[in-house]
Amino acid sequence: MKPWTASIAVVAALVLASTACGTEAPRGGGAGGDGLTIGLLLPETETSRYETFDRPLIEQAVKNRCEKCVVRYANAENDVQIQHRQMNAMLTQGVDVLILDPVQEVYLRSLITEAAELDVPVVSYDRMAEGPIAGYVSFDADAIGVLQGEGLLEGLGGRADGAHVVRVEGPLWNPDHVAVSMLERAGAHISRTYVTLGWTPENAYAVMVGAIANLGPDKIDAVWAANDALAAGAVSALKGARIDPLPPVAGQDADLSAVQRIISGEQYMTIYKPYRLQADAAVDMALALARGESLRSIATGTISTDTAQNVPSVKLAPALVTVDNVEETVVRDGMYTIDEICTPKYRPACEKAGLTD
Repeated sequence: MKPWTASIAVVAALVLASTACGTEAPRGGGAGGDGLTIGLLLPETETSRYETFDRPLIEQAVKNRCEKCVVRYANAENDVQIQHRQMNAMLTQGVDVLILDPVQEVYLRSLITEAAELDVPVVSYDRMAEGPIAGYVSFDADAIGVLQGEGLLEGLGGRADGAHVVRVEGPLWNPDHVAVSMLERAGAHISRTYVTLGWTPENAYAVMVGAIANLGPDKIDAVWAANDALAAGAVSALKGARIDPLPPVAGQDADLSAVQRIISGEQYMTIYKPYRLQADAAVDMALALARGESLRSIATGTISTDTAQNVPSVKLAPALVTVDNVEETVVRDGMYTIDEICTPKYRPACEKAGLTD
């Protein structure tokens, strides 16, 4: 048993969600006098998590906490200029607080400064945004890197010493020095890092085809992919090159298709991030800030950047998922049911893995 931790529209439509709030008067009276308007800005739809988990979980958390609150939603489709316009529109139309997952950390700095001047707090969600943010909620990035490194070493087993690891990264990639050092101490090394233009399997497939051509199929002992969409493209390229057995592939986000690849042996591991906990913490922060309340009982620490000091923060723990602990992580936490994972195509693999109803 492995260790585990339990617990997106070029022009976006405005989504109204009825939501369990007291009778406190809002900062801006954005929802008709006794409710709050929460702006939600998410970065893209290429990664399935934002529409599948983050948006609905945040909307539900608001609904549970604030009966008369309104969620105003927009997705930037991975375009920084679109997100700039979306945020500017929300500030112009009037919101009481913003939950922001930036496409790029730097690009909205001036608008975040403007929001602070308008007394509209900004909760930076998942990615750290530059500027005077009022709160930050994310998962521990260092821990994610460490778990990916551990998973790759576990997948390599006795073949770690001298192993060639190909890294497939998306935009705004993090070098993850801690995880790289871990691999190097075990004798493995990153033979090449490829940075894709977007978070799609097609992009990852293209760079992985290039890696196989450049390095040779016998010089790819493991693949470290930044997320599960990129892992899917890498696996497709490896299978297309008829590499058998497949090298261990590490992903992130615990997409349903990734869990199924893990069950079937095509992907070695992924990183599970309990999105409900992240959504709940972000909504708790946003509502408290909009009401002018302290974040002391919500934040678990503080974080400082070049543009904000001692920002109340919540950093959540990720978990490593392999074929051995699917049931104890994503199933037990209610992320997926066994029926959702074990479709007819994957039923034999599920039975072999002991994953049954």
